[in-house]
Amino acid sequence: MSALSLFCIGLIIAIIIISYLLVKARTAITRLTNKYSSIIDIEEQRTKTQKEIESLTLEKGAFLEKKNRLTAEYNAAHNVFLKLQKEISFLEESMEMIEIGIYKPHFNFDTPDEYKRQLDSLKELEKEMIRSDSAVKCAAEWTVEGSKAKGQRMTKQNHKLMLRAFNGECDAALAKVRWDNILKMEERVKKAFDVINKSGEVNRSYITNEFLDLKIKELRLAYELQEKIYQEKEEQRQIREQMRDEERAQREIAKAKEDAEKEEARFSKALEKAREETQKASGEKLTKLNDKIAQLEAQVKAAQELKERAISRAQITKSGHVYIISNIGSFGENIYKIGMTRRLEPVERVKELGDASVPFSYDIHAMIYTDNAPELENKIHKHFETRRLNLINQRREFFAVSLEEIEKLVKEENLDFHLTKLVEAREYRETLAIRSKGEESVKKAVEENIPESIDNLFSDDDLAAAI
Repeated sequence: MSALSLFCIGLIIAIIIISYLLVKARTAITRLTNKYSSIIDIEEQRTKTQKEIESLTLEKGAFLEKKNRLTAEYNAAHNVFLKLQKEISFLEESMEMIEIGIYKPHFNFDTPDEYKRQLDSLKELEKEMIRSDSAVKCAAEWTVEGSKAKGQRMTKQNHKLMLRAFNGECDAALAKVRWDNILKMEERVKKAFDVINKSGEVNRSYITNEFLDLKIKELRLAYELQEKIYQEKEEQRQIREQMRDEERAQREIAKAKEDAEKEEARFSKALEKAREETQKASGEKLTKLNDKIAQLEAQVKAAQELKERAISRAQITKSGHVYIISNIGSFGENIYKIGMTRRLEPVERVKELGDASVPFSYDIHAMIYTDNAPELENKIHKHFETRRLNLINQRREFFAVSLEEIEKLVKEENLDFHLTKLVEAREYRETLAIRSKGEESVKKAVEENIPESIDNLFSDDDLAAAI
């Protein structure tokens, strides 16, 4: 074989060997790739996830920064809200008083009958104005189909409709008028007057101002009649209360006199018997009888004094006690009721005042006995006139004053009295204690369930998930 042939054979063998090795290497690579492909995917995923975490961390930081800013803005806005809420509450109260208004009486009749007579006179004037065609007037003479008579009938018909509408509004105002809407009802009548006259402009018809004035007077009279009737009822109630108190006082005085007379008779009889026994006694027995006689004489004297006191109280119709009492549970501090009673047991009167009309019992600060209780009571009331809680009803005896002021005024009368400044208010204070205990329990339960910070409501993962 020639050298060329050997070379070719060698080359072919080399190619075969190299091809075999390449196939073997490729097979090994494929096998290894298949074996470790999952590891390669995880690494890629790890890298990708790391980048996402970094991105989310940045977003979380931005979110927390925004949350902190919004929290600060919310707190500031909430403080403004609370402040505005207080101002709104104050303004609502002011608006309510403005809407109710302060009505100044326009008439000063002494009895409801006088108001009723004046109302009847006003109604007659209204009827006369309607009959004389001076309640509604027309500034033009109308003709219908060339007829003045038909024009007059049309005008009269329009006037009837206007009066019917206006009188209807006035009657509705009269039916609804009360102490808290009298000014509104006046405005309602005036508004109806304007609206109806506006509708009458097309026919140049109008309700006169004179007729409006009569309707306003009628409304005011009707309201003031209501008030006068209410005042009379209040006065009658007060008189009945005073009469009941006076009857109780007289019964107490009569009973005290009767009891004193019985005691006097019993002790006098025992004294007479003891004196008779001394005629037969001697020695130690006589000494004991003399001691008993001295004791009985003192008891007879005390019974006589009680009887004389009862007789004196019955004869002096103005004698009694002026009481100073408070009820902080019902009215607050430094609010005192200053009244009077002729009862022999004035404390019973105070107990009656606290039985049903108020939620807590009254505390007694002073019981001042005087021969002229109405005069002393009236003097105290006049002195503190501007300090009354109720400036409308003078029979409400509550005053916003201090005990020191009351004490100073009463001392000027040189009366013997003791003033207690301590306020027991037992029922009220026990109620506060019970309520406070309940509120503490609720507060504790709430505090246990509310996190200290809004941050504790969510974990970082929750915040990240929310993003």
